[in-house]
Amino acid sequence: MQLYTNQDSQELLQALSDALPYIEHVLKTHKPLFDGERYLTSEELCSILKISRRTLQDYRSNGILPFIQLPGKVLFRESDIKNVLEERLRPAYNSSL
Repeated sequence: MQLYTNQDSQELLQALSDALPYIEHVLKTHKPLFDGERYLTSEELCSILKISRRTLQDYRSNGILPFIQLPGKVLFRESDIKNVLEERLRPAYNSSL
């Protein structure tokens, strides 16, 4: 059986204190999955796609991006957004071929 000293306890507490900012960051930036799927808010999607809220509204209104409407909230399934982006991908033109 190993004995732990007061020094060991202080080192453990310091290590936990050092890890706290990383844990807080992960909790703020990573959401739990719902049935294996991640859902994005309008603000998150605007930030990811680097578009304005108005542009996002146009994409919704024109049926470009599928969305889920809840009272007071609009959500976008991450897999739906990836599918739309992949469908609309235009390969680069290579003039040397």
